[in-house]
Amino acid sequence: EVKLVESGGGLVQAGGSLRLSCATSGFSFDAWEIGWFRQVPGKKRENISRINRRAGATTYADSVKGRFTISTDDAKNMVFLQMNNLAPEDTAVYYCAARGTKYTSSWYRDYDHWGQGTQVTVSS
Repeated sequence: EVKLVESGGGLVQAGGSLRLSCATSGFSFDAWEIGWFRQVPGKKRENISRINRRAGATTYADSVKGRFTISTDDAKNMVFLQMNNLAPEDTAVYYCAARGTKYTSSWYRDYDHWGQGTQVTVSS
């Protein structure tokens, strides 16, 4: 059974940092694509970063490039999103997601498995 559980969200001032964690089980990072998404009310879920080792790709949305870093700890089956220089527009619910494919996709409907989400709020 595939499971994903996010943690690490919270309230932070603009310019601050947070590290989100996603505890995973039931699949291999070498075979599956893992993505971080975020969603604000009234908008579609947005892919902000993803790793697909089979495709040889690590991807970031333009809005977070240079500020956010995705990483994994394979021994602990953990995925992380280090978020630096946060801005109020980064406020959202953040989700990790996974899908078993060698093809990379930013479209949230292509992902089969999701965590419950963690709230990130950035105050100005």
